[in-house]
Amino acid sequence: MVTIKEIAKKCNVSIATVSNILNGKPNASEETKRKVLKAVEELNYTPNIVAKNLKMKKSKAIGVIAEDLTVFCTPEIIDGITKCCEEFGYHILLTNMRMYKKFSDTYYENEDFEQIVDKEIKELLSKQVDGIIYVTAHERKLKCFHDDLKIPAIIAYGYSKNELIPSVVVDDKNGAYIIIKHLIDKGHRKIGVITGKENSIHTNDRLEGYQKALYDSNICFNPDFVVKGDWTRTSGYKNTDYLLNKGVTAIFCMNDIIAGGVYDRLEQLNKNIGKDISVVGFDNRELSLFYHPSLTTVALPLFEIGYTACKLIINMLNNKNISYKNQIIEEKCHLIQRCSVGTNK
Repeated sequence: MVTIKEIAKKCNVSIATVSNILNGKPNASEETKRKVLKAVEELNYTPNIVAKNLKMKKSKAIGVIAEDLTVFCTPEIIDGITKCCEEFGYHILLTNMRMYKKFSDTYYENEDFEQIVDKEIKELLSKQVDGIIYVTAHERKLKCFHDDLKIPAIIAYGYSKNELIPSVVVDDKNGAYIIIKHLIDKGHRKIGVITGKENSIHTNDRLEGYQKALYDSNICFNPDFVVKGDWTRTSGYKNTDYLLNKGVTAIFCMNDIIAGGVYDRLEQLNKNIGKDISVVGFDNRELSLFYHPSLTTVALPLFEIGYTACKLIINMLNNKNISYKNQIIEEKCHLIQRCSVGTNK
């Protein structure tokens, strides 16, 4: 690899002169600049960014720990982080713990979980990252950073138990509110719900958003219209008949997978979705576009979560006096209107 020393020798100038020109500093003549830049091109010089950053005591790297890259929410979050890094001149060092692949969806109950996370944090610290973003596979409360961590850290798509570590999460309440309000605006008053798992933050917040939308529209909450699901297609299928027998005109599925099971059962019953009964989902997974008819749903602000988390880290790096103690930043969801909702006359 060509060095600054070789360029300086070729141009018959000092190493300091070459360094100043490459860093855009003044005091070199135009002729010297042209000579040095021509030599840089001819010798195909590539600057050693790592060495430069270490000299400045900054790596310009953000460490990212993902619980599992195969989970649908994670890639968009990391894309948001990457976009922010590009804009502010940082790069990412990504670790994929593959927790779902290794331990299924109860991975966080594994006795080795904390040790695995701690190992990855130490690995990133050894690479001298400037900050760390921990990306969960689903929202929950967790403590993954020690109190004595010397660099900024943040949790994306999860709630930090450590008051010193901020969190960036989905505003699930607002997401449920806007999609239920959409059904109400279409004339629906008897709106059934198939929930996710009972102990999930997503489930509880989405149920609260559902109830608030009813309250704001002077519609009484009927607990008989709410049935427990578990995020699976099977739970959507099994609970459809119960809700139909309760006389609902619309079904709110707490994710798009559950909605697929509702579609399966309604097709067997020769029910016309969007006419005989309306169905809505949540998450805006790719498959929701290919249901027949296409599913009205709510898009999660995954990209925004990643971008915001990274921007907060960079803010903390650039201003040591900034504190996000006890901060929870909620990113808004977006309604995606398609063909599964009809007017209830």
